[in-house]
Amino acid sequence: MMKQHHGHPRRPSIGITADWADPTETVLQPKYELKAAYVDAVTRAGGLPFILPYSDDRQTIDTYLDRLSALVVTGGAFDIPSELYGEQPKEGLGPLKPKRTAFEMAVLKAALQRHIPVLGICGGMQLLNVALGGTLVQDIKRELPTAREHQQTHDRRQPQHPVEVKDGTALSSCLGKGQVMVNSTHHQSVKGLGEKLVVSATSPDGVIEAIELLGTAFALGVQWHPELMIDTVPPHLGIYKTLVHRAREVRR
Repeated sequence: MMKQHHGHPRRPSIGITADWADPTETVLQPKYELKAAYVDAVTRAGGLPFILPYSDDRQTIDTYLDRLSALVVTGGAFDIPSELYGEQPKEGLGPLKPKRTAFEMAVLKAALQRHIPVLGICGGMQLLNVALGGTLVQDIKRELPTAREHQQTHDRRQPQHPVEVKDGTALSSCLGKGQVMVNSTHHQSVKGLGEKLVVSATSPDGVIEAIELLGTAFALGVQWHPELMIDTVPPHLGIYKTLVHRAREVRR
């Protein structure tokens, strides 16, 4: 049973992966970056957020996971190297961040091995798919020319298009089944599904918008950014609330 602190359940520790910014002419040192919305969403859902510095040391990664009850793999303005899913780079593939991808892949796979709940956001959903042997559409406009625009230019706190949430999925327990409006900031998408993954939401043009792991472990990936819409489309906080709930079930 979750320990009580001053009459309230103890907040489970939720690890969040950060972005990496290389030095520039004006900022001479590299730095980690993270949108505050991720931290706000975890906190409002009842979790205690921790930002994870990169490491290529497995013992360090294991030590992180010894202390975490769930993991959020965030998105960013970069792509996953195509060789990780057995393809050559195609026209339209965006910039890469190999150091970030290597760390996120290692911590994600280790979390899955331990059955620690995982939430993949945007690029984090794509990484979840690749980690389990799936493939990606490298550029939607070139490979899926009939698809709608998936890179909105207006305020990302506002939605871009609907998705259809499949009944009976973990995602439907977060949001309810049927249509929900989402924002959209991606140019890649899931193509071939990874092992034991199922599609739990699609957009009207057929682009895969959410995936989840079959079985008892909780691993959910969404192609949009629910943390940016918890005030404008409040049901989206349910995704983070479910992650925190599952984290409480798993540990401490």
